[in-house]
Amino acid sequence: MLPLAGVRVLDLSNVLAGPFCAYQLALLGAEVTKVEHPEGGDLARRLGADKDAAARNMGASFVAVNAGKRSITLNLKDARGKAILRDLVKDADVLVENFRPGVMDRLELGFDKLSELNPRLVYCAISGFGESGELAPRPAYDQIIQGMAGVMSVTGDAHSAPLRVGYPVSDTVGGLTAAFGICAALVDARTSGRGRRIDVSMLEATLATMGWVVSNYLNAGVEPTPMGNENFTAAPSGTFATGDGLLNIAANETRQFESLCDVIGRADLPRDERFAARHLRKQHRAELKAEIEAALAADSAANWETKLLARGVPVGRVLTVPQVLAHPHLAERRFVREFAPAHGEAAQRVTRAGLCLGDADAAPSSPAPTLGAHTRETLAQLGYDAAQVETLRAQGVI
Repeated sequence: MLPLAGVRVLDLSNVLAGPFCAYQLALLGAEVTKVEHPEGGDLARRLGADKDAAARNMGASFVAVNAGKRSITLNLKDARGKAILRDLVKDADVLVENFRPGVMDRLELGFDKLSELNPRLVYCAISGFGESGELAPRPAYDQIIQGMAGVMSVTGDAHSAPLRVGYPVSDTVGGLTAAFGICAALVDARTSGRGRRIDVSMLEATLATMGWVVSNYLNAGVEPTPMGNENFTAAPSGTFATGDGLLNIAANETRQFESLCDVIGRADLPRDERFAARHLRKQHRAELKAEIEAALAADSAANWETKLLARGVPVGRVLTVPQVLAHPHLAERRFVREFAPAHGEAAQRVTRAGLCLGDADAAPSSPAPTLGAHTRETLAQLGYDAAQVETLRAQGVI
C-alpha cells in the first residue's frame, strides 16, 4: 500500500505548480480529484507540442502532471457549484489551489470558510509571491519568478547571462515545496485532528533551493556571477569538450584530480605550481581547462567516460532528453509508464515519482483523465440523481 492511500485531495489548480504538487501526492497513493471549469478546464489541456491532442483538450502539457487523477467540472461562480465543492470538502483531507491571493476568499471558499466544514482540512495555496507582502497581488509565471529570484542572473556565462533555465524550474520547485508541506501537515492532522493553511511562495521556494549561492552572499558577502558550465566550488569541475561529444567532469577532490590527470596522460599537471592546491586550481581554472581539453581531444566522450569511471572519477556524458529517456538504466527502473489508448485518445506515456519505495510502486494508476470524466460518478456519490445532474449540465454548473 502506498503511503498516502486513503488521503483525499481536491486539486483546484491549473497549468503546472499546483497540478505538479497534486501529481506527487497521487503518485504516493492519494485519491486526487481535479476540479475544473466546465468551459475548457485546465489551460494545460490546450498546451503542448501535439496540436491535435491539444485541440482535443488532452495536450501533452496536461498529460505530464495529471495522470492518476479524477476529473470533475464545477462552475465555482455558481452557488450550486460552490455547494457541491463544500460537500466534497467535508470528506477531503487536502485542498490545493493556485489562484491569485484573495480569489478563493471572494468566492467564499477560502480556508476560514472551508475549515468550518472540515477542521482537519489541509489547505494549500500556491502563488507567485505568497499571500502577504507588497508583491502578493502580482500575477506570476515561471519565467517572471526565475528572473526576480536571481536564477537567470546566475544561469549562462558572462556573455549569455541572464538566461532562463530550460524548463519551468520555479513552477516545479513550487509544486514540490507544496507537496512536502502538505505531507508534513497531514502527519499533524492525523494526530491532532487539526488542519492548517499552507502559503507557498514560488519566489521563496526557488530562493530556498539556491542554498549555496544565497549563503555565499549572506555569509561571505560574495555576489554570485554566471559561470556557465563551470562549478564555482571546485576545479576542474564542469563541462569539457572531447574528440567527440561533451563530458561533465567533477574532480572535486585532490585524489580525483590526480586520477583524472593520470588517465588522460597528464600526470604532470598536479605538480604544476598553478594547479598544485585546490584554491590554486580555482584561480587558474581557465588554463587548467585548456590543458585537460587538449588531452581529451584524443578520444570520444563515451570512451573517456568508461576510462574515468574505472578510476573513480565522477563523470557523465551530456545527453539530450531523447538520449536519456532511451537509456537502459531508466528502462530497468521502469521510470516511464505507458497507458494504452482509450476513448479515442492516443497512448499516454508519463513519468513516475523521482523515488522508489521498497514495497510499493510510486507510479500513476491511470492515464490523465478527459475533462469531467468523473463528474457524474462523483455527483451520484453525493446523492444527485440523473435528472438533477442533467439539469446542472444544461445550466452550465457542470
